[in-house]
Amino acid sequence: MGKRLGNGDNENVMHAPVGLGGGSGSVAAALAAPAGGHAVADGIVAVPAYSGTLRVPGVLFLGFKRGCDIVVSLAALACFGLLLPLLAMIIKLDSPGPVFFSQERVGINRRRARQGHEGVERRKVLQPGRPFKVIKLRTMGVHAEAGGPQWASKNDVRITRVGRFLRKTRLDEVPQFLNVLRGEMSLVGPRPERLVFVRQLEKEIPFYRDRLLVLPGITGLAQVINGYDDGIESVRRKIELDRQYIHSAGFITEFKILLATVSVVLKGEGAR
Repeated sequence: MGKRLGNGDNENVMHAPVGLGGGSGSVAAALAAPAGGHAVADGIVAVPAYSGTLRVPGVLFLGFKRGCDIVVSLAALACFGLLLPLLAMIIKLDSPGPVFFSQERVGINRRRARQGHEGVERRKVLQPGRPFKVIKLRTMGVHAEAGGPQWASKNDVRITRVGRFLRKTRLDEVPQFLNVLRGEMSLVGPRPERLVFVRQLEKEIPFYRDRLLVLPGITGLAQVINGYDDGIESVRRKIELDRQYIHSAGFITEFKILLATVSVVLKGEGAR
């Protein structure tokens, strides 16, 4: 139910052949997999993944998915509107600065998806994907990146007291439903990344740009299993999971990921 795309340059990398919703495994099996895994080749960690030619989702599925995105986003933003005055007040009382935080991220690479060839760009482009401004509630101080872009770390001192609560409950992510309504994001998909990190990571990790074949998501398989990025190895695992999701995207897969997301939020897992 989808168009097949090549992986780009061939790499001698082994992958654990676990499928999703209709493959040889499931999201539940993926969630039960050991977090650490074991090294199989060139530092790659064995996590639930898909290797081979990717099958991007078909038009009918994407149309239905877009409809669900709109309905859920409208409901979420309506509920969020009731909480916003309180959240805005405690954010302002806790630290100086704006209530909302926006940052440019790299979205879907529609040009490559339309071409459907072996991953070789016909001409050089400035952006590997469509840029957009992601919207979040501010969880860090206004000078958090005075020293330059960096990943959030465990017990990151840049995060405010209220910010820790917002991250733990994932309330800081709710404004991104506006991005979903605009068609820049989806409920489920690979996490959107900043251009500076995309440029760095695509040079170090095979198949990195494959994750730009679909709309980025508020949640996704990599988000519920891998959590926040904290280094190159966690990004390697994320790419494996993103590629698995893209190849196996379907109604059952989406539903299982959303259920897993609810569990992660309620348990406060993976928050930084």
